Amino acid sequence: MAVEKALNKKEQVDLDVADFSNEIELEETTFEEGTVELEDGSVVFGEVEEELEVSEVEFGENIAEYLDAAELARVSNEVLNNFEEDKSSREDWERTYTDGLKYLGMRFDEERSEPFEGASGVVHPLLSESVTQFQAQAYKELLPASGPVKTAVIGEVSPEVEAQAQRVKDYMNYEIMYKMEEYDPDLDLLLFYLPLSGSAFKKVYYDQTLGRAVSKFVPSEDLYVPYGASDLQSSPRVTHLVKMSVNEVRKQIAVGFYKDVSLTTYDNAEEYSDVDSEIDKLTGMESSGSDDIAELLECHTDLDISGFEDMDDEGETTGIKLPYIVTINKSNGAVLSIRRNYKEDDKLKRKINYFVHYKFLPGLGFYGFGLTHMIGSLSKASTSILRQLIDAGTLSNLPGGFKARGIRVRDEDRPIQPGEFRDVDAPGGSLRDALMPLPFKEPSGTLLSLLGLLVESGRRFAAIADMQVGDSNQAMPVGTTVALLERGTKVMSAIHKRMHYAQRMEFKILARIFAESMPEEYPYEVSGGSRAIKRKDFDDRVDVVPVSDPNIFSMSQRIMIAQELLTLVNSNPEIHGKEGIYEAYRKMYDALGVSDPDKLLKKPRKPMPTDPVTENSLMMMDGIPAKAFMDQNHDAHIQAHMLFMGTPLVQQSPQGMGMLQAHIFEHMSMKADLQVDQQLQNPQVRMQMQMMSAEQKAAQRESMKAQILAQQMQEFAQATTPPPQEDPLVALRKQELDIRAADLQRKSQTDQARIQVEAADDQRDSQLEQQRLAQQQNIASEKARIAQERLDQAERFKLFDIQRGR
Repeated sequence: MAVEKALNKKEQVDLDVADFSNEIELEETTFEEGTVELEDGSVVFGEVEEELEVSEVEFGENIAEYLDAAELARVSNEVLNNFEEDKSSREDWERTYTDGLKYLGMRFDEERSEPFEGASGVVHPLLSESVTQFQAQAYKELLPASGPVKTAVIGEVSPEVEAQAQRVKDYMNYEIMYKMEEYDPDLDLLLFYLPLSGSAFKKVYYDQTLGRAVSKFVPSEDLYVPYGASDLQSSPRVTHLVKMSVNEVRKQIAVGFYKDVSLTTYDNAEEYSDVDSEIDKLTGMESSGSDDIAELLECHTDLDISGFEDMDDEGETTGIKLPYIVTINKSNGAVLSIRRNYKEDDKLKRKINYFVHYKFLPGLGFYGFGLTHMIGSLSKASTSILRQLIDAGTLSNLPGGFKARGIRVRDEDRPIQPGEFRDVDAPGGSLRDALMPLPFKEPSGTLLSLLGLLVESGRRFAAIADMQVGDSNQAMPVGTTVALLERGTKVMSAIHKRMHYAQRMEFKILARIFAESMPEEYPYEVSGGSRAIKRKDFDDRVDVVPVSDPNIFSMSQRIMIAQELLTLVNSNPEIHGKEGIYEAYRKMYDALGVSDPDKLLKKPRKPMPTDPVTENSLMMMDGIPAKAFMDQNHDAHIQAHMLFMGTPLVQQSPQGMGMLQAHIFEHMSMKADLQVDQQLQNPQVRMQMQMMSAEQKAAQRESMKAQILAQQMQEFAQATTPPPQEDPLVALRKQELDIRAADLQRKSQTDQARIQVEAADDQRDSQLEQQRLAQQQNIASEKARIAQERLDQAERFKLFDIQRGR
């Protein structure tokens, strides 16, 4: 962070978009007063300062203030030598770039005298048309009106993380669109330079003076890397050529950002490169050579500086070079600043990257290829043929030739106007014999056809041919339409993906700056939390990506895809539902650029917990699937829905039956989750789970849930499975057997009743016989008793008589 703050002080001025790439002969450098040239060729500037201990130098300070003159001279020579090597290694690339700039057609040459005086100097607009078309398409895609940033949630999605992602997105778009005033024009300029040079750069840092993040455009001619570099991150050094007014440099010296050294300006006229000269010709500006400008080299490189070496745990030097940012005055080699380019708490001491590389085409080395490299020859040939056609027409319309000596034509130096007859003095003979025009031909049709072929080839490569979107067959399948669109835009699609990747890297650097250097509170009220949660929001849970789609790079392509999607959804609305139809129409409005489509669309309402009867009604009448919630009474909902499944209305609707079953299964799953949570509260189970790994815990939980669901599904199947249906013949035979059995049972019952009646009659007769016998016995007994009584009475009378006879 300290390195960023130090670096940002230096970038307080707007750099000129033109690059001033200079070549310096080191051996011819004129040293300022007080400098000493050592035996090894190094130069000592100023007086030797007293060495200090490394521990006395704060991490973010300018190390150049504490190094002796010899060490500063060594660092300066190393940076300058490396710069010259890097500069010379790309001379061919600069030459091709410069040649291509000549065919942009921005400068018209009216003084051409070859092949004749007044010959055409027109330039064919193939290259400029390709560049302009690309810039117009890419500019709108990479910087839409609503902002170029969107966010993606890393890992599990929750309402809290979604609110965080929305806050990050809103804040970054707010900073880029409203606070970073240079972002829009610099991106616009970058997209114009990119197809020309093939490479363009962004420098992203925190500006201490402005108090905000800055993302500046750096032309490719201002950034130098070694020959073998493949990308910015792995490059051993990156040198940014900065031009700054001497007065601004003195301000930086006054505030302590730069070391106080003597400044030497450079001669603009002498040190201009071919690229700078050609750009000046195109813009119509010319340097007077008297500008008070200092040329600085800001080199992001790895150095092993004496006194600040890398140490191991035992305090011994490792010999490993550490990342530094070295700024020197290119004209005299004076070192202005040396600062560490890694975080203070980073044990690995990894360098901090401030640059983003935008590539048009990958190329064969570090720098990309642009349209000047790829179709520059086609543009040159098209220009040559176009000039030949115009010159041929000029010579055909205004022919010259020979006339006989002595013939006089009045006002012969003035062209003959249409309908004009001019007097001619011919000494004798025929006038036709005295005049012989040269045999100039009409413009060649072959050349015209060849010009069309070259232009068509260049346009096809640059992918700027108009796409016939409106003329496509409406009955054409979606896949065919998309395939035709992709075939015609392969090159542009690949370029757009590379820009999408570069912009993503730029946003990552911006997000890091916002998290480390910006104020800890949001500058406005936010939803979902207090303003003080800004720094917490910029963590690893949210990824910042460009809002542009890497697969879509034009409005016509976006409209076509949205139209085909809408056709698919409307062709089968049942499987997409209301939410799918809403999203399809929303994408169509977004593709058309409608600012507020929600005012035109009826957004489907968000599912809310409700009673099972209302859910049944919505599913059957409106076809809206019900949503289960964890806090609901799952048993009651399941029972209510199962009872509703038994009604004739549901049984006659397969779709309604399917929605009901799916909703019941959702309740069963949530119920199983609750039961698993209850089982996990058991101390013994909780102790066993603590001894497992995360994967084992997840597997054990799923196993427990599966067992509960298996039991629930068995109960559900038993409750909803209808009884098995019999074969009609078997049922008829069974019915016949039942009738026979019933008949036999009826007969048996009749016989049983008859037997019971007969038994009852027999019993009654028996009882009557017994009563009769009993009665007879009673009569006999009574007779016997009476007879006995008579006998007894006779005996008593007899005894009485005997007694009386005495």
